[in-house]
Amino acid sequence: MKYRQLGRSALKVSELCLGTMNFGPRTPEAESFAILSAAVEAGINFIDTANQYGGALGVGSTETLLGKWLAQDPGRRDRIVLATKVHEPMSDDINDRGLSARHIQMACDASLRRLGVEHIDLYQMHHIDRLAPVEEIWQAMDRLIAQGKITYVGSSNFPGWKIAQVNEKAIAGGRLGLVSEQGLYNLIERRAEMEVIPAAREYGLGVIAWSPLAGGLLAGKVAADAGRRQTDDMKQAASARAQQLSRFAALCEARGETQSAVALAWLLHQPGMTAAIIGPASGAQLTSVLRVPEIQLGAETLAKLDAIFPAVGPAPEAYAW
Repeated sequence: MKYRQLGRSALKVSELCLGTMNFGPRTPEAESFAILSAAVEAGINFIDTANQYGGALGVGSTETLLGKWLAQDPGRRDRIVLATKVHEPMSDDINDRGLSARHIQMACDASLRRLGVEHIDLYQMHHIDRLAPVEEIWQAMDRLIAQGKITYVGSSNFPGWKIAQVNEKAIAGGRLGLVSEQGLYNLIERRAEMEVIPAAREYGLGVIAWSPLAGGLLAGKVAADAGRRQTDDMKQAASARAQQLSRFAALCEARGETQSAVALAWLLHQPGMTAAIIGPASGAQLTSVLRVPEIQLGAETLAKLDAIFPAVGPAPEAYAW
């Protein structure tokens, strides 16, 4: 495994981040525990979750599962960089959501209880809250840091302008500010290159990519989730991109690599990237991508991938004039 600094912080995290959204609702507890243990054994030290994850089992279920795994071996907590999120509705209560100072405090305390830990390494705002003043958000985050409940603050699904706004307020207050942005980014969905990634790089945020395999479209036959690929939306997307995906499959076959591996490796070759989130639903899926950090894609291969999956263009020229 290889490691990178989390943005401009001195914290080092693995290039592959283990996403846990499947754990509980799709992957049973015992298999989830096995995946977590295998990932840590393989050198993955970055684990990402969210307070809302849990699906049909209910919000908070995935954090609770992760807390049970951590409790099995007290030494595990010190070996991992633990990240979770706040913003999404946790109940029908009108105030049990968003980024008010009250909800941030209460949600953090609830996550700590479910996870069974004393502090969260990276506390991420899951989405922007246009009703919450930035000053209120930083007031809440400052309090959590002072209380020793969180160490770093990150964003997720933020547009470039919001990254700039939040960090300018942080700079004015003498704070470290955001250290990471977790956003949608993959070979198919490259709009983050227009504003989000340039803003993140300007302010020293590490970019963490979610859905690196475009919901399975970039996974190919080896690692694809057959269930998801059978949905109408996935069928339509696969049909619309049939030619692209066929060219991509041929390129990967010529290199002797799986499509999942190449798609993940491409992300790690992009400027500003810290980690790609993998969300294995089984031990086999985890094993299939563990060597991704070792894959080197030369300039010729990267150019071929750009030809198959063109970028939207350099910011801001791609849309400003």
